[in-house]
Amino acid sequence: MALGSESNFGQTPLDPDEASQLVPSHLVTQAALNEWEQANILQAVRWLARARVGEVLTEGFCRELHRRMFGRTWKWAGTFRLSNKNIGCDWTEVPVRLRQLLDNARFWLDEKVYPVDVAAARFHHQLVLVHPFPNGNGRHARLMTDRWLRQCGTKPFSWGDGADLVAQSTARDRYLAALRAADNGDCEPLLAFLRS
Repeated sequence: MALGSESNFGQTPLDPDEASQLVPSHLVTQAALNEWEQANILQAVRWLARARVGEVLTEGFCRELHRRMFGRTWKWAGTFRLSNKNIGCDWTEVPVRLRQLLDNARFWLDEKVYPVDVAAARFHHQLVLVHPFPNGNGRHARLMTDRWLRQCGTKPFSWGDGADLVAQSTARDRYLAALRAADNGDCEPLLAFLRS
């Protein structure tokens, strides 16, 4: 099987220019790419555990986290997408929409508009909707949300009891269904999934 020929429902396809930016040249299957990306993400998790991270709700942190998660995999890691995808705002709106989301999330906490879990669920959902990067947005949004929860002094989400949300599974289907419900204004399924 050729790299990129396997696609799960809910995953953002890469355009040919983005796919050509793969850093390791030895990967030839989707399974090998997934394994390589996961190792890269684990390095980012270790960085988060030992780094003195400042304010999470900044464009700089958002980009740096994505770069740390995917920088050994993709040359475009940490840079905003330059094309439209099957999800997300128009690519030209990414910087403005992200800035609005970060400011809104800060306001939600400062003014206690929502309980922390609700604010974090809304933040996660809307970060996925902005879809700032060519790929890896769901994984990035989950890790960014968990880091924000830690900064708030709250336990990170369990994300469906730690299920693999990248591979096709019942947990992934529940997660995507919860995101679609949130698209329609109902955050309850997402909140239930996040702490299940």
